[in-house]
Amino acid sequence: MQEFDRLYTPEIVFFFIRFWSVTKALLQERDKRAKWHGIPVLLQELYESSHLNSDFTRTHTVLKELSSLLSMEAMSFVTEDRKTAQESTFPNTYTFDLFGGVDVSVKIIPKLNDDLVKDCLSVLYNCCICTEGVTKILASRDDFVLFLFTLMTNKKTFLQTATLIEDILGVKKEMIQLEWIPNLSGLVQSFDQQQLANFCRILSVTISEPDVGNDDKHTLLAKNAQQKRNTSPSRAEVNQVTLLNIPGFIERLCKLATRKVSEATGTSNFLQELEEWYTWLDNTLVLDALMQIATDEAEHSSTESSDESTLATIPLRHRLPQSMKIVHEIMYKVEVLYVLCVLLMGRQRNQVHKMLAEFRLIPGLNNLFDKLIWRKYTTSNHVVHGQNENCDCSPEISFKIQFLRLLQSFSDHHENKYLLLNAQELNELSAISLKANIPEVEALVNTDRSLVCDGKKGLLTRLLTIMKREPPDSSFRFWQARAVESFLRGATSYADQMFLLKRGLLEHILFCIIDSGCKSRDVLQSYFDLLGELMKFNIDAFKRFNKYVNTEEKFQVFLTQINSSLVDSNMLVRCIVLSLDRFESQTEDVKVVEVLSECCLLSYMARVENRLSFLFRLVNIINVQTLTQENVSCLNTSLVILMLARRRGKLPFYLNALREKEYAEKYPGCLLNNFHNLLRFWQHHYLNKDKDSTCLENSSCIPFSFWKETVSVLLGEDRTSPCAIIGYIDEPYMELDRDLLED
Repeated sequence: MQEFDRLYTPEIVFFFIRFWSVTKALLQERDKRAKWHGIPVLLQELYESSHLNSDFTRTHTVLKELSSLLSMEAMSFVTEDRKTAQESTFPNTYTFDLFGGVDVSVKIIPKLNDDLVKDCLSVLYNCCICTEGVTKILASRDDFVLFLFTLMTNKKTFLQTATLIEDILGVKKEMIQLEWIPNLSGLVQSFDQQQLANFCRILSVTISEPDVGNDDKHTLLAKNAQQKRNTSPSRAEVNQVTLLNIPGFIERLCKLATRKVSEATGTSNFLQELEEWYTWLDNTLVLDALMQIATDEAEHSSTESSDESTLATIPLRHRLPQSMKIVHEIMYKVEVLYVLCVLLMGRQRNQVHKMLAEFRLIPGLNNLFDKLIWRKYTTSNHVVHGQNENCDCSPEISFKIQFLRLLQSFSDHHENKYLLLNAQELNELSAISLKANIPEVEALVNTDRSLVCDGKKGLLTRLLTIMKREPPDSSFRFWQARAVESFLRGATSYADQMFLLKRGLLEHILFCIIDSGCKSRDVLQSYFDLLGELMKFNIDAFKRFNKYVNTEEKFQVFLTQINSSLVDSNMLVRCIVLSLDRFESQTEDVKVVEVLSECCLLSYMARVENRLSFLFRLVNIINVQTLTQENVSCLNTSLVILMLARRRGKLPFYLNALREKEYAEKYPGCLLNNFHNLLRFWQHHYLNKDKDSTCLENSSCIPFSFWKETVSVLLGEDRTSPCAIIGYIDEPYMELDRDLLED
């Protein structure tokens, strides 16, 4: 025994187990001292009993014993909020892995029948949960991962297989390519709707770009460098194309997303405690197991007892609370909407848009809105992760956010946005254009009315209704505002704005910013952006603004909110500057002149010192190294201010003001050098990206050619030019970083 102790290593012991060189008696003796709970002996028996010519009777018994030993630890791990697994905390799982249990399971699983495969998968999954590193080891074996996909064709093993694959792909270093999966199209087409919904959990890992996990890599400088190095499509993009090529795939997802919850049968509350499961259930598949049990019991029950003493014998599906069924359906839809949302944001966006419209996704979601998506009764206290009702991981919260993200992606810069309205609301838009004597937007005219929302309200109108009911700091406000803003983004539409203004949206936004006491920066940013799109170039909106902000106190609160974070509010500042410039050119219009003279916001921005103040701060809060998709708008807003100044021949005045500000603050050259570098980056970034340039042109109504021309003038190398930045930096302070944009 002492010699065994000295020679013992996991590799050697496993070698002995495989070749039966260690007697069962020796292992049992050692087991008593080490408290291995018989696991090494069970592994030895498992390997010996799983040869192709075996009857597998003993294999079944051994797997059941191992599963029992490991499952209790896995359950403990899940119910303790997934604390870091330690060998001392989960000794059985640690011992199983130590003696090669994972290797044995991987080697024997292809030989087993369906029932044994199910047990083996359960053992592997429990080991992955509790033992650090096991999932990564399995993920490194591509042949095993692809083999797992073949097991999904069998309904008996589908749930266990899907659960294990999801965990494995979540840690896999290199994303799997879906085209590697044997007969993927046939596999997907063989799934029933329940299986397809769960398969979406796996797909979400394969079609999403991996999170880089480092803020430095999120900078535009780093992203541009990355795009230069990787010119070919990413694996995620390739996988998206693979999915779209599967016949009927998108149509089935649309049906899943829009199907109604089946009516509950029975009224018993015997299993009311099931509602408490959300404190630890973190996987749709566990709920599927619950529903599968219900179905199995129904199939095997020929009679039902009404006697309370035999209540436990009544099929489970008759005793499931209706709320469990609802949450079960909600968790399905979260996965489906996520996949659709990712596809909508991908390179094949137009193809996906066409299919989602054709399969009536938006009308279907509209029909579910009141009964499921935003029910009056919400189980906000049911949280999967976390201890409070604001946790974004609860099923209903996740569902609502995913729904709002989908609406945002669907509406953003796309003519299909009008599908969010019903026929009556489309007529209202046409009437607004007719009354204002302006042509209807082409996208509105081209909208296929057979694909729009049904009922008394369209989806956009329903969204506005619930938006006004949310508490001031509700995280939903952020996503709701983003979804509505996306409807307005792109080329400004007066009719779209008036449609929303007539429904009190502007007053609601101003209440949130000024009067509600909202402190959330994310919510305020989304409301500033929405307000900017709602008011841009719209004289009626500015008149309504002045009516609501009718005291100096309110106006000062509004300005304080804007000035507290220009990164959050700069899009609104840009809207005000652009609108003021247009209104000042419409002095023949009596209504415009009246609003110009009365509106406190326009009067404030008309003062040049205020525009200069915004310009100073916008240039000062960013630099090339810290530019991200979040704050690059500050650079574009500063450019808008200077482009409008250039149109009026005032560009030299603004540049000189920047120079004087530098000297007044005793850091000559700093501001202008930084701005020069930012504009050089702007050229590098935007002149190679069609989408971004189109967005700039549409949102500002300034031709992109004028953007490019203004930047070129500002970056001119002639120090005698009154419009070149270099002419306002004294020689001793010239510190232009010529290598900043080099790879």
